[in-house]
Amino acid sequence: QVQLVESGGGLVQAGGSLRLSCAASGRTDSVYTMGWFRQAPGKEREFVAKVGWTGGSISYTEAVKGRFTISTDYAKNTVFLQMSSLKPEDTAVYYCAAANLRTPTNNQYKYWGQGTQVTVSS
Repeated sequence: QVQLVESGGGLVQAGGSLRLSCAASGRTDSVYTMGWFRQAPGKEREFVAKVGWTGGSISYTEAVKGRFTISTDYAKNTVFLQMSSLKPEDTAVYYCAAANLRTPTNNQYKYWGQGTQVTVSS
């Protein structure tokens, strides 16, 4: 089992920045990919970004390209999501997820954190 705990959410004005962290524990040696997802009120959960646990294979959803940066600190079992130029439409609960696969589909993430709220005011 892998446990994931997110932190770093909060309230920020449009144009501001936040950095989310996700600390992983347990069988992290079984993890190949870490991802961030978000779910806005009344909407389905959507993919935001993913990264290979050792730092490669990064991808982003189009809506956040150039504004968000995903990174890992493999030694500390932590993945980050640096969010800049935030917009009100970025408001959502952000979830960290882990997969045992190198190229998981969005439905193949096995472990999930509890989520952290990000609210961007206009």
